[in-house]
Amino acid sequence: MNIKLLPKIELHLHLDCSLSFEVVQKLRPGISRKEYDRDFIAPANCASLQEYLKCAHEPIAIMQTKEQLEAVTLDLFEQLKADNIIYAEIRFAPLQHLDQGLSAKDVVSIVNEATSRGIKKTGIEAGIILCTLRHFSEAQSMETIKLVEQFKDTKVVGFDIAADETLPIDNHIKAFEYAREKGIPCTAHAGEARGPESVREVLGNFYPSRIGHGVRSIEDPELMNHLKEKNIHLEICPTSNVQTGIYDSVGNHQINAIYQNGNSLSINTDGRTISNVSLNEEYQKLDRHFDWRTEQLLQVNQYAIDAAFCDEETKDRLREKLMKGF
Repeated sequence: MNIKLLPKIELHLHLDCSLSFEVVQKLRPGISRKEYDRDFIAPANCASLQEYLKCAHEPIAIMQTKEQLEAVTLDLFEQLKADNIIYAEIRFAPLQHLDQGLSAKDVVSIVNEATSRGIKKTGIEAGIILCTLRHFSEAQSMETIKLVEQFKDTKVVGFDIAADETLPIDNHIKAFEYAREKGIPCTAHAGEARGPESVREVLGNFYPSRIGHGVRSIEDPELMNHLKEKNIHLEICPTSNVQTGIYDSVGNHQINAIYQNGNSLSINTDGRTISNVSLNEEYQKLDRHFDWRTEQLLQVNQYAIDAAFCDEETKDRLREKLMKGF
């Protein structure tokens, strides 16, 4: 099995956590490899999710102009190409990129156009998920969901809530209600910094069809079966989960137990730079620790296509490519 040649789907991928050294050098001339490693890559074992999230500050600072946002987006497509990814959903919070005078609408428009260019150049299909953040106000969450609506029928395909999972959800209920009214696909970060109760909380208030991470659901068998019954997809990011201290190593990750339970899940990098990992490497780790071969890898990619926020026509095309590649 040549993992590099296998076609792959990636659903949980943060744009601002995936800046290669090459693109950072271009945007911040003179930066050394040592400085890049220090400022852009999170420690292998962070003390908390907060420490991990801190590493997004530096990249966000150099994603404030049209040129910077374009460069970062197109650079990500080159990374996806190296992993033989055939479809990716790229997520980011547009309201974090307004420091140099761009409006939120400008930001989405720039990333949307750059994504179209990346698709054209590489042949990789892609969608964009706009994120609100836990510490945002209700108004900021509403502004973000309305941007998703405004960019309907472009590359923008869904809505997410990210950042510090220990913060309350109250400010965001209205935005998710709005998403439901408008039929906007949603995912939500949960079951990472907190246990199964955080997954239950977002399910009961946001009604997402996918959960970002969600790995701690395994601590509650009843919840696991509910997720399976309702076909709620888990976007799992093994290396990131080790970094944020959920598990002490990929070998002790519960992904295999989640898979064996028959839950829908996908394999993702979360942030390629911040976690210092490619999707090829994530697959290699699963092969090494759990003896995952083509059967398991094909299955999780099929789950990912089923759970993707693209249209049925695109899904059929992806299924065809996937089967051909496997």
